[in-house]
Amino acid sequence: MSENIMRIIDLRGKHLTRAELLAAMPRAAMGTSEATDLVRPILEDVKERGAAALRDFEEKFDHVRPEHLRVPEAAFDEALEQLDPEVRVAIEESVRRARAVAKNQVPKDFHTDLAPGARVAERWIPIQRVGLYVPGGKAVYPSSVIMNAVPAQAAGVESLAIATPPARDGSKGLPNKTILATCAILGVKEVYAVGGAQAIAMFAYGAKGSEPQDGEVLCDPVDKITGPGNIFVATAKSLVSGFVGIDAVAGPTEIGIIADKDANPSLVAADLIGQAEHDELAGSVLFTDSPEFAEQVQENLNYRVPRTEHAERVHTSLSGTQSAIVLTDNLDESIDAANAYAAEHLEIQTADADAVVKRIKNAGAIFRGPYSPVPLGDYMSGSNHVLPTGGTARFAAGLGVHTFMKPVEVIEYDEEGLKELAARINAFAVSEDLPAHGECVLSRFVKDPYDKATLREQEKEAGLL
Repeated sequence: MSENIMRIIDLRGKHLTRAELLAAMPRAAMGTSEATDLVRPILEDVKERGAAALRDFEEKFDHVRPEHLRVPEAAFDEALEQLDPEVRVAIEESVRRARAVAKNQVPKDFHTDLAPGARVAERWIPIQRVGLYVPGGKAVYPSSVIMNAVPAQAAGVESLAIATPPARDGSKGLPNKTILATCAILGVKEVYAVGGAQAIAMFAYGAKGSEPQDGEVLCDPVDKITGPGNIFVATAKSLVSGFVGIDAVAGPTEIGIIADKDANPSLVAADLIGQAEHDELAGSVLFTDSPEFAEQVQENLNYRVPRTEHAERVHTSLSGTQSAIVLTDNLDESIDAANAYAAEHLEIQTADADAVVKRIKNAGAIFRGPYSPVPLGDYMSGSNHVLPTGGTARFAAGLGVHTFMKPVEVIEYDEEGLKELAARINAFAVSEDLPAHGECVLSRFVKDPYDKATLREQEKEAGLL
């Protein structure tokens, strides 16, 4: 018999505290301190030298020196013309479904009337300019263009810029043509052939031009940066987050699956492999209360892994410390463990999936039943695949229209509305030793708020008491 690929974390009979359960969950080790030392000089150099630094870093890291850092208009038309018709249909369907969901995500303005002449309203305002990062590397991700751009467009963002690494396929320093074609379908024409930490620096600080084709200013700074990336992109986003908004600091991708004895072990194995294909650090975790089912999944992995195209990468991921089969005493404990893990993607493959879904507190996205696998969400479900990783789904949400909007309260009180509260506001302010706060309000109704000897009489005369 082949040696099992995935390690077992056996929680049966242990009755762990919440802290112990959180600590028991498998996680990828992240070398953030080393990345910080490498990324910080990149940020500073781009901030100082702009496009000249960008070209130097592209040559160093992506082994191409782009002539045009901003993609020329003609490249989008050419990419769209050369796009495989079947791929175009798939992209357009993905866009259609994503737009349908995003349209319903747009939050509504509202107001609350608290008394006559006393209203607090809330407006949802689109972020003015956003930088969308689309990763390259081991794969090409036109799907990430859709997941970033569609909700931003639905939110009403007026200025969208995309950065993505130059392709290494003889594209003369331009990004992958499928990515450019997707941008064309979406109507996004401000695209930069810039990847990695240098792209994040360009978005955060802007970049002055260094060659005639750049213009005086290559790229204006943005207000928020979104999109996934490798450890260097994530570190760069973290470092600039005090200066510009970010969606999240993303770690390696991950899947959790809650399955019982009635699930199909072949499908579960396929889904674990599907996530492991992304990256050697990708996490694949199965929660089950059936040792027999766990063994069946291992047998299917032993068959499937050597036969998948990226077998070495998949094996490294599934056998890593970030992946495991977690054995529990019962379904309740599987749910508790999954909530502690807080998976980026959580599949529910149990006899009563609806009952389990209702008890999930922490997950980036929930995939209910055997016919809702994670790749459906990656490409075409209408949901967003930019999701919280590394357990951050305990407090964070996936990317959506809300990511690109900010709620702003509008306080609308008239004279009578403020008058009713003036004395109380003053009392509150004085109790906090901020008397000028109270005086600010009282000045609208009394002659001299600084005359403390007569203030009480002034308040009575003004009808404040």
